[in-house]
Amino acid sequence: MTGNGRAGAAAPSATDDGVQAVPGSAQLERVRGWIADAQRIVALTGAGISTDSGIPDFRGPQGVWTRNPAAEKQSTIQNYLADPDVRKAAWQARLRHPAWTARPNAGHEVLAELERQGRLHGLVTQNIDELHQRAGNSPERVVEVHGTVRRVMCWQCGERAPMESALDRVRNGEEDPRCLRCGGILKSDTISFGQALVPEVIERAMTLAGEADLLLAVGSTLQVYPVAGMVPLAARAGARVVIVNAEPTPFDELADAVLRGPIGVLLPAICA
Repeated sequence: MTGNGRAGAAAPSATDDGVQAVPGSAQLERVRGWIADAQRIVALTGAGISTDSGIPDFRGPQGVWTRNPAAEKQSTIQNYLADPDVRKAAWQARLRHPAWTARPNAGHEVLAELERQGRLHGLVTQNIDELHQRAGNSPERVVEVHGTVRRVMCWQCGERAPMESALDRVRNGEEDPRCLRCGGILKSDTISFGQALVPEVIERAMTLAGEADLLLAVGSTLQVYPVAGMVPLAARAGARVVIVNAEPTPFDELADAVLRGPIGVLLPAICA
């Protein structure tokens, strides 16, 4: 055990490999107590929290890029800007994006309830689906490090508008709609590969991590930086770290607790 009382990533079930936590387990009860006592909870969420809402992750067994490797080109800014065919394919993919029909699930709703209780200090998400806001989290509380698919932006002039207006143009026959203000290339207001993150957004995420008394990392592989750095930052600042994820992460050994299993089951159980 370290000086700050960390016992490492104890397995959430009776086995030593920590493959699944079951409601009622000693580990789950311990985490429930920590969350009940916490007053400045910061949540970091990744794709895993939205899979129960019908939004696939990217690299999992049923991930978007696993099933269609060509789709990764649409998420690379150099390919997107240079190739009209890539943009046309991207617009067709946006028409079919599962975010338009997805609904918040139990995991999203639990985090909204923590905010209503006044104990959610901040919510940093790697997701672009806005399901946290639709579950009831206030937009001011949510930090979207990779932007949102529900907005479109012009690469040339920076104009932003609701995505639906651009999708209507695609439905009406425009294969690669351009900015109505300057004629520039339009894309979803999300961070693509090769595109710089917004420094102010990352700074806010890191500040929240340093202010937390409990960091709850949910459904994230914790492999994408700089956001993954929130975990060691929060630990150094004295926060408890709880990781809820279906698969192992690089920070499991650093965490105070690791719970593996269905997020829609585990998150309501520990936040009850």
